[in-house]
Amino acid sequence: MASTESGIPVEPVYGPGDLTEWDPQVQLGVPGDFPYTRGIYPNMYTGRPWTMRQYAGFGTATESNARYRQLIAGGGTGLSVAFDLPTQMGHDSDAPLAHGEVGKVGVAVDSLDDMRTLFDGIPLDRVSTSMTINAPAALLLLLYQLVAEEQGITGAHLTGTIQNDVLKEYIARGTYIFPPGPSLRLTADTFRYCRAEIPRWNTISISGYHMAEAGASPAQEVAFTLADGIAYVRTALAAGMAVDEFAPRLSFFFVARTTLLEEVAKFRAARRIWARVMREEFGARDPRSMMLRFHTQTAGVQLTAQQPELNLVRVAVQALAAVLGGTQSLHTNSFDEAIALPTEKSARLALRTQQVLAYETDVPHTVDPFAGSYAVERMTDELEAAALGLMRRVEERGGAVAAIEAGFQKAEIERNAYRIARETDSGERVVVGVNRFALEREEPYEPLRVDPAIEERQCAALARLRAERDGAAVTAALAALREAAAGTANVLYPMKEALRARATVGEVCRALREVWGTYEPTGSTW
Repeated sequence: MASTESGIPVEPVYGPGDLTEWDPQVQLGVPGDFPYTRGIYPNMYTGRPWTMRQYAGFGTATESNARYRQLIAGGGTGLSVAFDLPTQMGHDSDAPLAHGEVGKVGVAVDSLDDMRTLFDGIPLDRVSTSMTINAPAALLLLLYQLVAEEQGITGAHLTGTIQNDVLKEYIARGTYIFPPGPSLRLTADTFRYCRAEIPRWNTISISGYHMAEAGASPAQEVAFTLADGIAYVRTALAAGMAVDEFAPRLSFFFVARTTLLEEVAKFRAARRIWARVMREEFGARDPRSMMLRFHTQTAGVQLTAQQPELNLVRVAVQALAAVLGGTQSLHTNSFDEAIALPTEKSARLALRTQQVLAYETDVPHTVDPFAGSYAVERMTDELEAAALGLMRRVEERGGAVAAIEAGFQKAEIERNAYRIARETDSGERVVVGVNRFALEREEPYEPLRVDPAIEERQCAALARLRAERDGAAVTAALAALREAAAGTANVLYPMKEALRARATVGEVCRALREVWGTYEPTGSTW
């Protein structure tokens, strides 16, 4: 018998007997109402389509700025910024650890100068910007705000999202800087700062996507992501905030795989679990606090370097799963991303995939078309039960942070990734073009290549910045930041002043490391 990605058996036929105790009033409700199984808005896409984002950023800020302008001119309605690994880890481009990685997987942003160039000519009050940045998320948000202020735009007019989900870094990606305790303190400070200064900004995008890329099943993706969300809520409450003050600005980030039916069920189950947790455990009263709003990205881990044009088909199916599952915004991967950074043409094709779904199909014309499907409703219930079981196991270990420190989530994901690898190697799991229907000789493909001279230019720009700026002002601002980090004050205010004085991302992160230390992970437990 076939089974889902989460290991749940799939029946050849579903019927009324599979939903014998199923009450549509309890399990479904109506779109826009608790428990939001059918979507968080009454009309979903019938009024307007989802936000179409394209994740882009490479090389220098100048090159990335040109790509953003192309995407906006091509009909994109939101920007999604990719940062290079040194920026993600809080290192400047001239740091020894940055050597060989500058501008490789995203754009290098070392200072206010780079952020200014990155968004040159882009009106920040008319574009929604998502930034995939975690440990130093507060820094990049403040740089964005400073650039907006230079454009004459106040924080009240800025919209977008910072990922800011450091807990999943300890589980899946590894771009952490500080230990969990100080990292959660920085998250709470960001919540408070944005409520006062940038009220329309989504302060966190709690991410299951990277867990899925590391090998998590759909059930694990939902369970561990929502468990992290619970940890962030508890952190904010412990910092003295009321749940309905910050919860409406929480958002989530999930993957969309090619297993369309299970993915639709996954999104519906995740909404239902989150709504009940927020109302029943945390006493939320504002409906917006119970709504699981999420961005989706198609599955990079399912892209293949072999016969890369097949990825166009995979991405279309994955995007359809996200839309049928009720996503609020969507990024479609380019077909050549398994080989290199996407070319201009492949990025445009990825955006056009979304536009075909939005404007040439009838999918957006009705809300939650799978509602009442015997198969999808049964899968939704089974995924919900599996995710809740894993969430209980996290709670039994003391919550998300304690479970992370014990290596629980990481070990569970590694075990599932190993299962997937074995099934692929044996041929039990078919990957078209890889272990079945392969070509004897692949057609040549010319990928986009990043200029290795970028690192040299970034280092030269940093040298000029340090020579030109007021060194005494930077030193004083960093001292004020260290003092705030050692105490209980909100660190974002002195951090903003340090960045305004042209302190670099690496210098700000180093100042915090001096106070908070650096996280050292434990090994795998399986």
